[in-house]
Amino acid sequence: MAEANKPLLIKRYASRRLYNTETSDYVTLEDIATFIREGREVQIVDLKSGDDLTRQYLLQIIAEHESRGESVLGVDILTDLVRSYTSQASSVVPDFLRASFEMLQNGQSKAMENMTKVNPMAAMPGFDAMRAQQEMFMKAMTGGMMPGGTTPDSSSAEKSSGDDLSDIKDQLSALQEKLAKMGK
Repeated sequence: MAEANKPLLIKRYASRRLYNTETSDYVTLEDIATFIREGREVQIVDLKSGDDLTRQYLLQIIAEHESRGESVLGVDILTDLVRSYTSQASSVVPDFLRASFEMLQNGQSKAMENMTKVNPMAAMPGFDAMRAQQEMFMKAMTGGMMPGGTTPDSSSAEKSSGDDLSDIKDQLSALQEKLAKMGK
């Protein structure tokens, strides 16, 4: 069994075939996407040169999903991303995207917690299994990463719903300050 914190090493051969070093078999981009959705870190390296190709393949996976109509990124967002590569804002864009994604993750985990507190269905048999499945889905969608290295259960259990709104306001203020500094 592989270590959970060690990335799965995929080697790319000169023929462009991808080789899973743990299972000793060839894999496809869809297989790699599945590993990532399951919460696994993946590293893809060129066998001959040793170059890290992970970023290139992750972008390719995203492009394939977008081209199949599984669109997450609208044309306006993609256009803005292209523009950011040619502007001075390019140094701020990754930080802004990361912060925005963390806010989304926080909001989703807090919404899940609040839904179970208020929802009368929470007393129904099987609701815990459904909630666990939703949490696994959220973890897969967000890469299992929560700000501060926490999970939805540990971070949300510590705060009341009144604190949640305050935290969101604080995060929004911090993002607005970053944007204001970016405009100067």
